Amino acid sequence: MNNTEQIQQYCRQYKITGISSQLEELTAAAEAQGSGFMEFILTLFKAEAEHRQDNELKRRIKNARLPHNSDLSTYDHTVENGLPKNRLHQLRELNWLDQIFNLMLMGPSGTGKTFLAAGLCADAVGKGYKAYFKTMEEIITMLKLKDLTKSYQAEYKRLEKANLIVIDDIMLFPVEKNLAVNFFNFINQLYENTSFIITTNKMPTEWAKLLDDEVLATALLDRLLYHCEVINLSGKSYRLNNRKTIFDS
Repeated sequence: MNNTEQIQQYCRQYKITGISSQLEELTAAAEAQGSGFMEFILTLFKAEAEHRQDNELKRRIKNARLPHNSDLSTYDHTVENGLPKNRLHQLRELNWLDQIFNLMLMGPSGTGKTFLAAGLCADAVGKGYKAYFKTMEEIITMLKLKDLTKSYQAEYKRLEKANLIVIDDIMLFPVEKNLAVNFFNFINQLYENTSFIITTNKMPTEWAKLLDDEVLATALLDRLLYHCEVINLSGKSYRLNNRKTIFDS
């Protein structure tokens, strides 16, 4: 067994996969440049650190469950929906997240609520925050089954430690009374330490009807709107204006 094979064996044994995958390339570069021993060792450790950081980012992106295409750098600023370019840049700085502020994105379907929420969630993940994207339906299902299945129990524990939780399409459908109580308890437990991004096409005054409980709706809004920036989006549906056709022009 030559030196390279022995090094690769140690890398596998101690799970140093970053160095292992680039060993021959880095060694050849060091020999060509005449690097000293300390410089070469530092290069190896940098390669390992970058590899682990990249894997960690991939893991957090996977756990965030982001929708496809959640990159706000592709945002179409020619669309007029009531959110100026400078406001979006300010939101992407995430200072509101450090202050445990909430965002409520309100407006008709197709005005960019979900894309903005997912994009801000992706920005947060990229900067090291524990951020997750969920629909209202997914949250309700998790709360219903968390005491019955280990997977939902683990998901609930992840959300308990989150810096940011996106709840997409909140109050899109009526919620049964017992599930509405569970949802309130979930928000009540987290709102002082976790930021929320809420997307909805329903006015807060409509929440009482969907929950069939005015007192519960008021208490829920009280917590979500505490330290909250409400952003009203307007305009026509981006999807309908940019729909594609199967026919030739």
